[in-house]
Amino acid sequence: MKRVAEYKWCLYVDGSCLGNQNVDENTPAAWSVVIVTGDTGLGKRSGDLHEEFADVVVTAEGNEHFIGAEVGSNNTAELSAFAGALRWLLVEGGNDAAVIRADSQYAGNLACGAWKAKANRELVAHVQSLWDTVSELRKLTWEHVKAHRGYRWNERADHLALRKAQGETPVPLSFWKPGQR
Repeated sequence: MKRVAEYKWCLYVDGSCLGNQNVDENTPAAWSVVIVTGDTGLGKRSGDLHEEFADVVVTAEGNEHFIGAEVGSNNTAELSAFAGALRWLLVEGGNDAAVIRADSQYAGNLACGAWKAKANRELVAHVQSLWDTVSELRKLTWEHVKAHRGYRWNERADHLALRKAQGETPVPLSFWKPGQR
């Protein structure tokens, strides 16, 4: 039985870090957001791509895009992805209901305030502030999806974040879902 999409916006977020051990402010890390409409959440071929984007984790306090990440790590990348998704919802998402799907329980539970930060406190505070602002405007929730289990849009977000961290161009979307741009 097919689930009916209850959210206009489904935002898949992911982070990637190259060599996620002994990280510092120079460790390459990146994040991505894949925005889908009509997604059932079942993971296979549902939904249509609305937009996708990726960026690097900024650790330099003087950089205008700095949001609190002290190091490049998988966790700071995942949290930065939540921030990117929430900023998109504030600027582009109108007031429509949204779900953010992530394979990081750490980032999801910190973003919505279910867990208290023990590390990355400045970054977490920034993300939680965005979450609070966005959730005042619309129905907002997050759902955990298992990584590398065939959730097409989560796999796409993973691919975009990894390629951004590597400084490489992503494979075109047609590779991921024939018939899409």
